[in-house]
Amino acid sequence: MNAGDPGLDTWPSLDAARHGGAQPWMPGAYDPETKLYIFGTGNPTPAYTVGRGEGDNLFTCSLVAVNVETGKMAWYYQTSPHDMHDWDSAQTPVLFDARIDGRLRKLVSTAARNGYFFTLDRVTGEPVATEQYGKFTNWVKGEDKKGQPVRDPEKDPSIGGSIVSPPAGGTINWQPPAYNPDTGLFYVAEHNAYSIFYLTDIDPRGSMGLGGKEEVRVGNGGSFLTAIEPKTGKIAWRREFPSVFGGGGGGGMLTTAGGLVFTGDGGGNLVAYDAARGTPLWHSRIGEVTNPPQTYLLDGHQYLIAAVGDTLYAFTLY
Repeated sequence: MNAGDPGLDTWPSLDAARHGGAQPWMPGAYDPETKLYIFGTGNPTPAYTVGRGEGDNLFTCSLVAVNVETGKMAWYYQTSPHDMHDWDSAQTPVLFDARIDGRLRKLVSTAARNGYFFTLDRVTGEPVATEQYGKFTNWVKGEDKKGQPVRDPEKDPSIGGSIVSPPAGGTINWQPPAYNPDTGLFYVAEHNAYSIFYLTDIDPRGSMGLGGKEEVRVGNGGSFLTAIEPKTGKIAWRREFPSVFGGGGGGGMLTTAGGLVFTGDGGGNLVAYDAARGTPLWHSRIGEVTNPPQTYLLDGHQYLIAAVGDTLYAFTLY
């Protein structure tokens, strides 16, 4: 940032803003109709300690739309104002069109690491839906007029320890979600766990980056393949993954026109679920699938591929 730039007033100083983070670290999504490239930004730094004031710390933990022809920011929407738990908004945004109140609108949705789900008008950035999707997410006091969650300072890292859900790893992390226009559902892995966040260094000079805190995992609330109705943010259904400490499942999602959702279940299986109801229909025990499976057509045959460790598995769909 430079003096006079928008968002600078949300930091205590120009130096804090220039070194305050917000780097994008996942690809976004491009909309050729609007010429907008929409991507998420990372967390502020120092992540857990004082030193960046009490402002929103723009443009961290935000969805940002940039016009590719001008390079100018068209809009932004912050999913975690003044984040204090490393809950960046780097998750892959999903673009889709849907009717709301009888009008066809261009929308974008994201299930954020902080346990909240958001749908916005992707042309204007206007909020359409904000809903908690993490079952035990507990760091929010309410929502502001923009539909943004308002953090509860009592859940910030503290010397005595603060019990928070989700942990720093998030309700979801980098694993891509998927949207099926036939079912109208948004599919994402949902992890529910608790951590105690201890503040170990209150001096920002010694706690830059992710330093200055100790996180102790203290509980697991289960992990799910979760289907969300993106126009409202309401959960349509959950299908529980095998339970392991810290949560099972968590692979990226692939959904198909054949009415399926493919993902890893955290138990070493690649699973095909019914996209409408979440019923498991098929599985193959190939190991821990984290990236989303992919499908393609070649010589009249449809293939499904999934990577596990250093091995790529290919299946033919009949």
